[in-house]
Amino acid sequence: MRAALTKTVQKIEDRTPAHRDRAIDGLRALALLAVPVGHWLLGGFTLDGSGALHNASPLSSFGFFAPLSWVLQMLGIFFLVGGYASVLSFRRHTGTTAQWLKGRLARLGRPVLGVTAVCAAMFPVLYALGVPGTTLHTGATLVVQPLWFVGVYAAVTALTPYCIRAARRLGAWAAAPLLAVVAGVDFLRYGPFADAMPSWLSLINILPGWLFAYQLGVSWGEKKISRRGGAFLLAAGTALFVALLTLFHYPASMVGVPGEIRTNSHPPSLLVLALAAAQSGAAILLRDKIATFLKRPAFWAPVVIVNLSAMTILCWHQLAMLAAAVPASFLGHVPGLTTAPDTVAWILERLAWLPAFAVILAVTARFTRVFESPWTKASKARRAVVGLLAAGFGVFALGLA
Repeated sequence: MRAALTKTVQKIEDRTPAHRDRAIDGLRALALLAVPVGHWLLGGFTLDGSGALHNASPLSSFGFFAPLSWVLQMLGIFFLVGGYASVLSFRRHTGTTAQWLKGRLARLGRPVLGVTAVCAAMFPVLYALGVPGTTLHTGATLVVQPLWFVGVYAAVTALTPYCIRAARRLGAWAAAPLLAVVAGVDFLRYGPFADAMPSWLSLINILPGWLFAYQLGVSWGEKKISRRGGAFLLAAGTALFVALLTLFHYPASMVGVPGEIRTNSHPPSLLVLALAAAQSGAAILLRDKIATFLKRPAFWAPVVIVNLSAMTILCWHQLAMLAAAVPASFLGHVPGLTTAPDTVAWILERLAWLPAFAVILAVTARFTRVFESPWTKASKARRAVVGLLAAGFGVFALGLA
């Protein structure tokens, strides 16, 4: 077993091109793994009298969990390295911009269609086997919860050529107008004129809010941000983050808390951008050290494996948790799974479940990673069926049917 593992590690090392930017891949893997860990730790269930599962969160009971969300909310890093990697990919591409974009969007879309189509086919079977409809709705909500990211990421990816032009003209300051837009919207929706503002106003923040870190990544990829710029981002982002928490009383949690009116993430508030700036600055400053660390084959191999399964991890990690929780719901109150996340004991119990979720996800990924590969053997009829199933699941998950 050990010999086989050593052989695999060395094989990955030997196949890694000398020009591969290990630091960027390492940062992407770190940000990616923060998504399932965050959802598994900050998401829980309660069991009603009929045995159905409902979503719950320990953030409702434990305010001290909020700082944990500052660490686990690493989408700023993900968008940063996404922008950086897009610049490199765009430079290497020899075809048209439309062809480049089509390829990038296809890589994002295939796994999403795969997971939603599988769920659409699987959920009726589960219902026939006795799983309550309420549990299925809870599960559907969890499945689509991280998929919003794919839509937003696709939108910012489509803007890559414009981001490159902006970076070449303005350098790191190309991200400043995006910060200004989010700050202006936050002032209108939280300031003295808040009562007169329409409810849809916050939606304006979605694109500039998530494009901010992506633009920083593009500027970084264009070599427009130096270590000095990274230090400025870290200091300025941290200062703004502290000011927004202490002086302007932004919610401390980076993710939504059930029952709270204000949320930082959906859509992103100025606090999200402050954290993204600080994280981006830290990433830029630590890049060389990360690259040196990942020259060791034993540390590099897991990074490669995670990156090769990036979309699979994103799309299927909630189902890994549900694969444990749904059967447990038939047993009643199982500690850490179907018990309310409102005690310190629950925190310890949930931590004990994390390895099990990880194993389930790894096994699932072994069979579902095929959705990340080009569907060259799929006929038009099969693709149409997958599309219809995915659309049907989307309607069900959003409560439209």
